[in-house]
Amino acid sequence: MGRFMPADFTLRPLDPVAGGPALHTIFGDEESCRYITRPATASVAETIGMLAEWTEGCADTSWAIANTADGPALGRVSVYPRGKNDVWDVACMISPAARGRNLAARAAALALDDVFARKGARRIVADIDPDNPASIRTFEKLGFTLEGRLGGEWEMHIGTRDSLIYGLLHDDPRLWQNDPGENDRGGHGLYRRAGDC
Repeated sequence: MGRFMPADFTLRPLDPVAGGPALHTIFGDEESCRYITRPATASVAETIGMLAEWTEGCADTSWAIANTADGPALGRVSVYPRGKNDVWDVACMISPAARGRNLAARAAALALDDVFARKGARRIVADIDPDNPASIRTFEKLGFTLEGRLGGEWEMHIGTRDSLIYGLLHDDPRLWQNDPGENDRGGHGLYRRAGDC
């Protein structure tokens, strides 16, 4: 990722083994995992295995979010191919202790810029549970548009769930690049707003 890195956090390639113990604070937490397709992991080893599975084939578009380059992971952001015509999915999660700094939106903005530029993505999609307001706010803040609701899309550990599909096209405005805060913190006005994630 050749773009500006903010002063208060960094993205680095996600190493499931190195990042697993810190990321287990997310993936081992039932409430944090409420809206993902599987329940919380029971051990650090299980978290490492899950992260290894998720990053297979997309290691160059999966990042750990941390305060410093060598600090413990505070979260994860990943953009991965959806399997058709340059359409990609984006996902991010932040540890409970690191929430409130707007890290999900800020880290996702960097990841989106990278994938649009380096991978030639035409469209990036966020597939969100309708009962997950923090994720909805995060992606709306980034300029994603609600494209539709898919009924009964996922069979999950909390039952059958609908999906809200949010999308951002390559040519759509990138709100984080044009925000009035861009001059004070290196290009992402998102730095100036408090957030839930």
